[in-house]
Amino acid sequence: MKIGKLPEQVLVRSVLKQAKHRREEVLVGPAVGQDCAVMALAEDEVFVMSSDPITGTVKDIGSHGIYITANDLAASGAEPVGVLLTVLLPENVEEPEIRKMMQDAERTCKELNMEIMGGHTEITNVVRQPLLTVTGVGKTKRKDLLLTMQVKPGQDIVVTKWIGLEGTAILAKEKEEELLHHFNPELVYTAQEFSQYLSVIQDARIARKFGVSAMHDITEGGVFGALWEMAEGSGVGLDADLKAIPIRQETVEVCEYFGLNPYQIMSSGSMMIATDDGHGLVRALKQAGIHAAVVGRATDGNDRILRNGEDVRYLDRPQSDELYKVMG
Repeated sequence: MKIGKLPEQVLVRSVLKQAKHRREEVLVGPAVGQDCAVMALAEDEVFVMSSDPITGTVKDIGSHGIYITANDLAASGAEPVGVLLTVLLPENVEEPEIRKMMQDAERTCKELNMEIMGGHTEITNVVRQPLLTVTGVGKTKRKDLLLTMQVKPGQDIVVTKWIGLEGTAILAKEKEEELLHHFNPELVYTAQEFSQYLSVIQDARIARKFGVSAMHDITEGGVFGALWEMAEGSGVGLDADLKAIPIRQETVEVCEYFGLNPYQIMSSGSMMIATDDGHGLVRALKQAGIHAAVVGRATDGNDRILRNGEDVRYLDRPQSDELYKVMG
């Protein structure tokens, strides 16, 4: 396609027609010539917003982007309402690819009761592959807003599901042919299906109802990065147990094959939560079918300790995500 805005007929049939209206808060949504979305709030509600570029994957980029941004909103205690999509596409893109991206995004929005509120699409020679930036908009009662700086010494740190789900799913899809030459197909296809676990909206809903101080979606930098960020944001210390951190065997094997540290790989789908009663929260989550574990405790002081049996080390500042070693 030619550089510049998408041709109007392509924009209408492959972008705008894929986005459906379903949220009463959205007063003005995407349309030709409409540059702004409009959303209404109740008197006691506040906006919560988040923005993420999706660069680590091309396959399923539409659905992936929605999950990641909705998770960030949910971690702040907000109900995700909608997204604005900025889609930058290379000249060699074909219209079916654009339509599939939008259909995947719309399908995921429908699953999460969200809406594509607007955005921008453009063909440009500054990208080599599709680049999707998702700006999420959510709402919550002012009193229910959660911030990562609210962790208190003595609180338990809980991790939901399993770490590395996101990175494992991306590798299993993007490197499928290579992995099938090395692993049993069942392991590869199971790893690809980890995408089904990427949403943490239910995790967050249960945690909010139970009573928590802070939540953090475990994304770039993996669980090690998230542990550091929660502690640093609240000015607390940390004492965590490596062996308590939940991880799937598929993640261990895929990461080992590529020489990656699974504790420093993208882990959306896993939520980190600070609460006074970690074991009570784990029981509440498991009653809803969500695996979870207490992995440590916030402490006074500044030391961020990671235990592995008899070995003790200090947690490092977040490093570059391991996925980029393979995906560039």
